This record gives sequence, structure tokens and C-alpha cells, in this order.
Amino acid sequence: MAQTTVNTPKQFKYNPTTVVTELSPMQKPLVIAGLLAAIILLFAIVTTTNWTQGILYIIGLLLGATLLHARFGFTSAFRRLMSVGNVQGLQAHMLMLAIATTLFAIILSTGFSFTGVTPAGYVSPVGISVIFGAFIFGIGMQLGNGCASGTLYSVGGGSSSMILTLLSFIAGSVLGAYHFTFWMEDTPALPPISLAESTDLGFFGAWLVQMVLFAVIYWVTIQIAKKKNPPMMKPLPTTTGWKKVIRGSWPLFAAAIVLAVLNALTLTIRGNPWGITSAFALWGGKALMATGIDVSTWGYFSGPNGAALTQTVLADSTSVMNFGIMLGAFISAAAQGTFKPGKIKPGVAAASIVGGIMMGYGARLAFGCNIGAYFGGIASFSLHGWVWMVMAMLGTFAALFIRPLFGLKNPKSTDSIC
Repeated sequence: MAQTTVNTPKQFKYNPTTVVTELSPMQKPLVIAGLLAAIILLFAIVTTTNWTQGILYIIGLLLGATLLHARFGFTSAFRRLMSVGNVQGLQAHMLMLAIATTLFAIILSTGFSFTGVTPAGYVSPVGISVIFGAFIFGIGMQLGNGCASGTLYSVGGGSSSMILTLLSFIAGSVLGAYHFTFWMEDTPALPPISLAESTDLGFFGAWLVQMVLFAVIYWVTIQIAKKKNPPMMKPLPTTTGWKKVIRGSWPLFAAAIVLAVLNALTLTIRGNPWGITSAFALWGGKALMATGIDVSTWGYFSGPNGAALTQTVLADSTSVMNFGIMLGAFISAAAQGTFKPGKIKPGVAAASIVGGIMMGYGARLAFGCNIGAYFGGIASFSLHGWVWMVMAMLGTFAALFIRPLFGLKNPKSTDSIC
């Protein structure tokens, strides 16, 4: 179910994102099937690899459930902001980033780890590749009606068109991997810049700077809302008591907190933050290898990326987390009674394909997507995360003029589920 917008009185105030109402019947056969599939896959992961991978898979299940229950959006949050001035989604992002930044600062400064692996954030160079990649990713996610995380949980949640987006996302990731060497070697870029480690600020100073930035952005969103009086998001149906956790929708702010904690937990277990799109390049690369195309000679697949080509996909932590996200979303959608795939309109199908390719290609160039670059990058104090945010916003603004060409509307309501 998409979070849409409705008109409100001429005064900005807090508006809840959930409302207690009657829910759709639980789809029990699908819930049982999903739970069985989740258990079987967990067994396969643990017996094939180890319990570290199994725990990351479980975190993926929790991420998928959280995203689905709150319909937590990056695509829709950016589009609502750029089109009608609705700031609810971006405000949730600021809360999520503030909590993640705090937890990351503690983990990275102390080297805390549950597995003995030294934690390292996502800090990448800032150059033409990031600027261009994030910009086209911003366009792509508005055409595909989903970002990286949104694509995964929407597929699990029963969105038919998002299957096309996912397949195209994988294709675009492979194309980006093919061109990766050109963008890295033949275009200008600054070295990786961490506000905590590349400056004299240290982790506490960098944390303080980012807290101020989050507070300023949040204050600006309030001013935007007061000036534009945007329509608010239509609250999602929920219930009360413990059933709310399993059956109901979750408030955006609650989901923001959970996502931040789960990302920090991922950092302490595998040594890197949550990521999504590297797995897409791996899946596409393996598919091409199966057809006889040797992608191991490509620059992107040198080093660890190349080693993953020769191993089971269950050994890739990003892949098992992605599997968990889709299954977690599927189980949650079935529990809510909302797993109902439908027909795909031609315009939506075309937009999904084009958008997916643009996102896949853009993510490779920009060292990540809305999760690895925006969420993980900013929480890791990387300058490239902030650049990604700005360029993806600009891409979103450009997409508002492109979406109608595919029959997609930019009304005073939001039809994206990401």
C-alpha cells in the first residue's frame, strides 16, 4: 500500500503516519509458506557458510519487515518534498541518520565488533562519477517508483512492476561494472574524505557537525511546511497492542529508529554498513559467467568483487541480506493481508525498465545507492554521502518533468511505495 497525501488545515503541525482501523484478513497460507522458506534458507546459509552469514540474513528479514510495515520511503520522500513540499519523509530520514551517526561514531572510534572484524564505514571519493551517478539514480528511482531498498521490499510485498525494476536494476549494475574502470580512472575525483578521519575534527567533532546539520535540515523542513502548507501523508492502517507489530503499520519515526539500529548492528557484525547494490552487480556477473562471458577481466571484478564470482552467492553477505529483505517483506505483507500482485500498465513497465537501468548504472558510479551511499555514507561521516543526497534530490526534481512522459503522475498525492 502506498503512502499518499491528503489536504490538511492551513497550519503546520505533527500528523501521525498510522491510524487505528480495520485491517485486511491475514493471508495465513502465504505467511506459513514464507516462514518455511525463511527457515529453509537460513538452514542453507548456515550449513553452507557460517552463523555470521545467518545472523546477517536474519537482520535482512528484520529490515524487510521494518521497511514494509512503515512503507519507509526514500523515493517517495524525495518526490513529496520536491513536488509539493511535504517533509514528513525527510524528517524521518534526519532522525534515522542522527541515530545511525551516533552509533557509528561509537563503533568506529572504539573498533567495537561482535565478530572480531575491524569495523570500517563507507567512505568513497567525490568526483564526476558520484555527481553523475547520484543524479541519474535520482531520476531512475522516480521512474522505477522505488529505490534500492524500495525495490527489494516492494518485490517481496507483491508489486508486479517492481520485478521489472529489479531485473533492470541488475542489468544496469552490470553495465556500470563494465564501464567502472573508465569512470574511476578517466574522470577527475577527490580522494575519499571522512569528516572524522580526514580532518582534525575527530569522531566527536564530526558527530557534532553532523548533528548540527541534521538539526538545521529539520528546522528548514518545518519552515518549508509552514510556508507551503503541503498535503500530509494519508495515515496507514494499523491496530493496537502486540498485533500492531505483526499486523499493523508502523510510524515512520519508529521505523527510522529501527533501521538505524539494524544498520549499526550490521556494521558490528560484518565490519561494513548495510549495502544493497553490490549484490546486483554480482548476480548479473554470475549470470553472464554462466553464459560464457568472462566478466572477471573487468576492472570492477578485480579483487574481492572477483573472488565473489567463484563462490556461492550465499557467501556474499549483501546477497543474503537482500534475500532476507525480500522474504521479510513478503511475510509482513501476507500478515497484513496486502500481498496482491496486479497487472502492469505499459507506461509503468517502460518506466520501470528505464528507471531500473539508470539506478543500477548510477549506483555503480556513485559507490552505492540510497542505502550504501546516502544512509551508510553519511552515517560513516563520508563527504560523498552528502554529495549523493544533493545530486539525488536534483535528479528527483528533473524526474518530475520526465515521469509524465511515461504516464506517471506528479499529483498532490504520492503513488510510490518507496
